[in-house]
Amino acid sequence: MKRSDILSVNLLVFAGSLRRDSLNKKLARIAARMAEAAGARTTCIDLRDYPLPIYDGDVEAHEGPPANAFRLQELIAAQHGLIVVSPEYNHSIPALLKNTLDWVSRTPRVRGPNPFAGKVAGIMSASPGALGGLQGQDHLRRVLETVGALVLPGGVALPRADAAFDGEDTLTDAAMAERVENLVARVVATATKLAA
Repeated sequence: MKRSDILSVNLLVFAGSLRRDSLNKKLARIAARMAEAAGARTTCIDLRDYPLPIYDGDVEAHEGPPANAFRLQELIAAQHGLIVVSPEYNHSIPALLKNTLDWVSRTPRVRGPNPFAGKVAGIMSASPGALGGLQGQDHLRRVLETVGALVLPGGVALPRADAAFDGEDTLTDAAMAERVENLVARVVATATKLAA
């Protein structure tokens, strides 16, 4: 079977960080390149471009979800899968990421189906610490599964991430690069099977 005969899936890749030089954004960009090399079409977004107010039930009741929640709903709905790369804040996920997932999970009450339902997801984290953000992944997994995503086991945690990239933002550790590539390949393969 030729590669052109294989269904090409759409993957959304993003980091749960606002910081311009975020280690997690670097890892997300690497994952996106690997997904493209594996045959996927990727959309890499920056949550900075989708600002949302802190979730407030009164705002939702009177005004509905904000426009950027609907923009993200439509974007996620058009994908076959997600790769989410999140920092760990106090053994959990950043408020930015939780707030984004909270708002987008509310949009189906107003417009369209749940965009997360049945979407395969791979999760990663990068941290200067020795565990690489691993403890925050448990919370991210729970939230994504709660909103309907199918989170693959075996997320990747990149420890000592402040020294893990070279000047071209590639991983210097071949074994770690292989782990990232393996998870990305599993996301692409699973999304392809589910889309067939």
